[in-house]
Amino acid sequence: MRINISVILSLFILLSVLFVACEDDNYISSDDAKLSFSTDTLMFDTIFTTIGSTTKSIRVVNTHNKPILISSIQLGGLDESSYRLNIDGEMANEASGIEIAANDSMYIFVELTIDPNGSNQPMVVADSIVFVTNSNIQDVKLMAWGQDFHPINSEIIETTTWTNDKPYLIFDYAVVDSSQVLTIQPGTQIYFHKDAVLAVIGNIQALGTPDMPIRFSGDRLEALYNDIPDQWGGIKLFPNELPHVFDNVEIINARTGLQVGEIDVEGVTSIRLHNTKIEHMGYAGLFAVNANIEASNTVISDCGYYCVLLAGGSYDFTHCTIANYWGSYSNRQTPSVIMTNLLAFAQESDTIWFNGDLLKADWNNSIIWGNSKSEIEFGNNEGYQFNYQFTNSLVKISDTLFNAQQENFKSSIINIDPSFVDFSKYDYQLDTLSPAKDAGLLKYAEKIPYDLNNISRLSDELPDLGAYERIEKKAKESE
Repeated sequence: MRINISVILSLFILLSVLFVACEDDNYISSDDAKLSFSTDTLMFDTIFTTIGSTTKSIRVVNTHNKPILISSIQLGGLDESSYRLNIDGEMANEASGIEIAANDSMYIFVELTIDPNGSNQPMVVADSIVFVTNSNIQDVKLMAWGQDFHPINSEIIETTTWTNDKPYLIFDYAVVDSSQVLTIQPGTQIYFHKDAVLAVIGNIQALGTPDMPIRFSGDRLEALYNDIPDQWGGIKLFPNELPHVFDNVEIINARTGLQVGEIDVEGVTSIRLHNTKIEHMGYAGLFAVNANIEASNTVISDCGYYCVLLAGGSYDFTHCTIANYWGSYSNRQTPSVIMTNLLAFAQESDTIWFNGDLLKADWNNSIIWGNSKSEIEFGNNEGYQFNYQFTNSLVKISDTLFNAQQENFKSSIINIDPSFVDFSKYDYQLDTLSPAKDAGLLKYAEKIPYDLNNISRLSDELPDLGAYERIEKKAKESE
């Protein structure tokens, strides 16, 4: 029997190649071989029932020098779970036979929607993603808090009181009807879905307390959205016999925080703001047309165009802080504060002009500052009354405007940085070396004796400018 040496050699080489290939493709089978994860618990912030969460991810890592085969990946609750998975690009709550190459990784994306349970208290929603590899069972825990709410969906509201038992969530719009009053109790949380608005044709009395402020904000509760503007439309106030009142209130993340008055609506809209924060607005914080506004201990900050725009009307700002360091989303080309009795409104293809018979604005013991070269601008239409006065205030204004109207800045500090504690974290309290310390006039502090943090302005020599009073701690006397 003749043996073909060349055939035998060829078979030997082929078997050798196949053996090496199989050796390379062998999955790691050791019981000690485990997966690594970017986190052992994936946490979601509080979300509203029926409103989906943001998408989060975990990274599943094979730290070994051979491929690893995951027998199965699945949600603990499977299709009964509030969570949803995207495993390696596939929308599914379970998968099998998933390979991860040596020293490689894959991502699993996670979302959830929580069904309401009728409870007034936040609920904990837990589950886990279970991984089976060889004989190892591992899991990544999933944790979220869900909050039930009072839904307000395109409603006309008659006289009523909103309580703090659980949040209110407005879809599309809520309108307080003519001659009706909406009263809001301390500690009430009002959230708005995308582009939703609150319009008040009647009257609103938002009466919070220092310990239990009222909050208006967008409905995304994840920390990522804390300072993102333009999440909802804003609050629009119309003329009424009674002044609207916002006391110990926070208005966050809208397009325009408060629009007070309307160009084509007759009458004067009156509002009292006290201990109020209006922050992170895509357009304007306070937009007033022919309004009557008294504001004290009010902070308006971080707005894409204007913190305060006053078109006609009568205004009194005492111990207020206007601070605008906008720049994270776009470069701001507008001043923080505009005062004018002439304003153009674009409406479709037309331009509508507003001419205010009177603009009167008094700023007392206040601060206007930001990262633009000048944070104040005037628009005086000749022939109409235009009166303003800054008394014991700190302002940032162009030299040209200031030199032309110095008589309107009485005992004020011009173009010296107020030294906020940390404007990058939206902390507009005063640093220890601030020029605004003890620079206020006592008669205004006596009218507003406590600051936004409920600290007395009358406990040291003179009041500080702005909404916050800084009280230095006295060094202990040596024994």
